[in-house]
Amino acid sequence: MINTIRWVTLAVAALCSAMANSAEYPDPERYRAAMEAFAAEPQPEPGGIVATGSSSMRGWHRRIGTDLEPLTLVRRGFGGSNMYDVRYFLSELVLRHKPRAVMLYEGDNDAALGASPEEVLGHFEAVAAGIHAHLPDTRIYVMAVKPSLARWKIWPTMRRTNALLRARCDTDPRLHFVDVATPMLGADGKPPADLFVKDMLHMTDAGYDIWRDATQLVVVAQEAQYEHARQLEPTSE
Repeated sequence: MINTIRWVTLAVAALCSAMANSAEYPDPERYRAAMEAFAAEPQPEPGGIVATGSSSMRGWHRRIGTDLEPLTLVRRGFGGSNMYDVRYFLSELVLRHKPRAVMLYEGDNDAALGASPEEVLGHFEAVAAGIHAHLPDTRIYVMAVKPSLARWKIWPTMRRTNALLRARCDTDPRLHFVDVATPMLGADGKPPADLFVKDMLHMTDAGYDIWRDATQLVVVAQEAQYEHARQLEPTSE
């Protein structure tokens, strides 16, 4: 009951703020070619886990399969994207694969565009509603917006986004918040430079090691049981 009351309060505040402040998102159609490229790939069997989001997710493609073994992952990261882009391309990115779970990393580029935490939450709400309208039992793992030295000035905004996303996840057992952000902060409260490549935004293997460990504790711990059951299912002739 406390979580529900808290969420209603946050939702009302989010709606009021979103009405007062709206970022100018770029046209999602700029990713049409990327969606067509995904569609041209060999399509996985239903029941896997879609991992989608911006360049931090895209950069994880090369090792995420090993990092999150034994999970069956559908890699759908697309660099430069934001939460609204996922909302717009939800059918192509997620619904067509009929996943049992979704891992979502967005909010980073939203903040850089000037979107408020409430706007990001609003787009996430639409994403979650769209998934659950078609796949009501699908679990959604919302990854925290990461801190970075390149965007340190807007970290307070990102931190508020994380607080709203975490609070939302607390209200629905199908939603899980994955805190990859807190373990990226050093003793001085900032992320160490060795977590990033030269642009101080995208991550090195040291950064992805932190993501691996944090995600294993939540996603692998929860999904391994379903993965085992999936592998036992008979294959259709």
